[in-house]
Amino acid sequence: MARSSSGKSVARAAATGGGATYRGQMPINWYAALVVIVLVGLASVAFAKYHYNQGASTTEPTVGTTWHGALAIDICGTTQPSLAASPSSASTGLTTTGSGVLSIAPKTAGQAGDNATVGKFASGYKDLALTNTSLQLPGTKTPVYKNGEKCPTGTPDAGKKGVMLARSWIITTQTKHNQQVQTGGATTTKPADLRFADRQLITVGFVPAGTKLPKPPGTTISALLQVLSGTQPVATTTTTTAPATTSSTAATTSSTAATTTSTTAAPTTTTSQPTTTTTKPSSTTTTK
Repeated sequence: MARSSSGKSVARAAATGGGATYRGQMPINWYAALVVIVLVGLASVAFAKYHYNQGASTTEPTVGTTWHGALAIDICGTTQPSLAASPSSASTGLTTTGSGVLSIAPKTAGQAGDNATVGKFASGYKDLALTNTSLQLPGTKTPVYKNGEKCPTGTPDAGKKGVMLARSWIITTQTKHNQQVQTGGATTTKPADLRFADRQLITVGFVPAGTKLPKPPGTTISALLQVLSGTQPVATTTTTTAPATTSSTAATTSSTAATTTSTTAAPTTTTSQPTTTTTKPSSTTTTK
């Protein structure tokens, strides 16, 4: 049986993948499904990152936390001067206020939690280079101390091979015999990775292996305790009104406070009897 003309047309359309009208249509459903898949994927990534950051932020110190500690540096048995205070314009939240006192107040996630380390502090302090294997202090042409090198001449450990170490303690909130209790004393061979803790004492050193590093100096610990207690150092006061006082008693007291070797009666004689200077020049000379 001969095939009809309509049958031939259907056959031709099937062979070419459909008619011209069908081929011109955009596969909207396919593109829509693709867009949905991409959006779901992006949302999943964002959701996972959010929860990751939330989990990381719970590790102290968190952003907004403020801790205090103390840091000392020992080179071959000699404690170095405390680092100068970090500039007020410092972008990092891991700084020193001077006198060896540290302020651990992370500003970003990169300074908080597991990132709040001695190495992170050093990276934000100008000209201080501190890693797990080397140390260079701020200053012009300061030497670089590297693991395995000998301690320089003139130091207590001169000639001995040094390595990077760190030792830390915690000042507890308890007291014994009216003194703050300090615990810890653990040593690490990776000082740059040492994480900060609140009320922490740290001594970093380039010293012979096996050395038990000492605690920071007493002046540094005292400065930290003052910060922890919220007190300020007691300032020395000077009485400025005493020289202007005409009372003989005030004058005597002022002279005594100024020096113990001066004659206290001399200012009274000069004030109450000015003619004595004229008749007894030798007395004036002795007073000077």
